[in-house]
Amino acid sequence: MRLDGKTAVVTGAASGIGRAVADTLAEAGAHVLLGDIAEDSGEKAAEAIRARGQRADFIRLDVTDLASVESFRSAAYGKRENVEIVANVAGWGKIQPFVENTPDFWHKVINLNLLGPIAVTRAFLDRMIERGGGKIITVSSDAGRVGSLGETVYSGAKGGAIAFTKGLAREMARFDINVNCVCPGPTDTPLLAAVPEKHREAFARATPMRRLAKPSEIADAVLFFASRRSDFITGQVISVSGGLSMVG
Repeated sequence: MRLDGKTAVVTGAASGIGRAVADTLAEAGAHVLLGDIAEDSGEKAAEAIRARGQRADFIRLDVTDLASVESFRSAAYGKRENVEIVANVAGWGKIQPFVENTPDFWHKVINLNLLGPIAVTRAFLDRMIERGGGKIITVSSDAGRVGSLGETVYSGAKGGAIAFTKGLAREMARFDINVNCVCPGPTDTPLLAAVPEKHREAFARATPMRRLAKPSEIADAVLFFASRRSDFITGQVISVSGGLSMVG
């Protein structure tokens, strides 16, 4: 699955799944524009890609700030004439009982996991429509498909991202723009490393394959949706969770 000559935007690209997606798309031949709020880590991630002889640039991005999204868009088109692939990976969550959540917590979770992908997608959609093609992939979560204990608002936001994907896919099909969603289960990322070990062990035990996902395994699913192998697939959701959630 090659992406030679394509330009891909990857949000949340400084670490975890986002960095793995940036690495994977660059390895497939894309020029990757890495967006993240963590500037030092983002620059290092882009430098590491370039050190392998691949193409990448880092541009600071806060997906919860519309001015930042617009600035990112302008900088992206300043570096590359077109953006054919948008991978919405930036997200955040924290395990906490719903009754202990504060309104500020709700807003942070919804802004990062739902409104962020909506804003970034909208920023790059017009030129995709003009050119008659593109690939939009949002990394949601299996929490958005089946719910997750202690992640109630997160589950709602991720479920919204899935519904957004399906609705936009119907609108964009006539422009040959594919809009799909990847739903990881528990994945071995820095975010999950902050969770108590007993919870990580419980996630692994609950997974039929008895382990956490690797970020690269999520990235492989994103690559499929970014490639021509998925040209007749839109509005779909793939779970990469070792069988944790088997949704009909």
